[in-house]
Amino acid sequence: MHLMDIKQITPYRKEALAMVLMKMMSQALDACIVTDLSVIRWLTGFSGSSARLVVTREKSWLFTDFRYKEQATREIDVAEVVIAGDGFAAELGSDRYPLGATVGLQSDNTTWHEATRLIEQLHGKHRVIPIDAFFDEFRMVKHEIELVKMRRAAEISELVLGEVITMISPSVTELDIAAEISFQHKKLGADKDSFDPIVAGGPRSAMPHAKPSTALFKVGELIVIDMGCIYDGYASDQTRTVALGHVSSEARNVYQIVKEAQALGIAMAKCGMKAKELDGEVRRFINAHGYGDEFGHGLGHGVGFEVHEEPRISPKGEHVLRENMVFTIEPGIYLPGKFGVRIEDTVVMGPNGATPLQSFSKELIEL
Repeated sequence: MHLMDIKQITPYRKEALAMVLMKMMSQALDACIVTDLSVIRWLTGFSGSSARLVVTREKSWLFTDFRYKEQATREIDVAEVVIAGDGFAAELGSDRYPLGATVGLQSDNTTWHEATRLIEQLHGKHRVIPIDAFFDEFRMVKHEIELVKMRRAAEISELVLGEVITMISPSVTELDIAAEISFQHKKLGADKDSFDPIVAGGPRSAMPHAKPSTALFKVGELIVIDMGCIYDGYASDQTRTVALGHVSSEARNVYQIVKEAQALGIAMAKCGMKAKELDGEVRRFINAHGYGDEFGHGLGHGVGFEVHEEPRISPKGEHVLRENMVFTIEPGIYLPGKFGVRIEDTVVMGPNGATPLQSFSKELIEL
């Protein structure tokens, strides 16, 4: 554990498990099979790459393999650890685990192959029903323990961003900067990147998810840097757009529009509004400046164990914003063949509005 020992984290895990059990009872589920590793880590703290979790009203079991025997024992105290030598389906099919009559299977993260094997093993003894987005409502609202980790993840990425932008020059490639981001993240204590860094200069910056290339940076171009890290399981996400030397008046104008749009998004975010309403406020602002067609993605997304999770801040976002939700605000304008601009912070909803986890300057930095 980086910040807190398991004695501090256990009460939070137990609270999360209690919420899940309440929902199970409300839907008449006797047991729930969890296959999503991010949900398993959220509920138990287990950070291995192979696990299945079974939650019942009486007891929970974490199934893993021999590689994680010692690790699971160290990390988990809210479920019994089972080393499934013959595989999860075969182990669960035995009579050692009282599952009850109705079993929910996490269908949004289970392959058809695994689902059919589990149903075959449990057929006749239990009724298996699919459950979808079952945990989202709980994971969207962060506990203070989670927020502490997310603040540290954001802090690490900000420190790295400050380092790497000083390295940008006409003799450096996009891949050079992307590699340095990954290196510096780990050097400062992150587990890993939360996603492959996006570093794109010039016309390539007009691609929102451009993959870093061997292209050299050129004076007079904008450069989009989108990056984040994982710290003790929790993600950060931030984007800044910088300039190498002096850029055109058009680029400066677009940058100012995006900067104002992003500030508007932070200022307008309030508990009780729907995610799509916040997206609409910013989208109308960009439309009014004539660039509505060049802002083609959602305003933001939830962040937590995964860098992209609920709530989705988009024209279709139906979730109501609540205190301690964490999500990004990242408007962008992309002009194919010319340049793109995106500015992104991750924010925490408080009772009086949104507070960014990042404090890195949003003025146009000319390198």
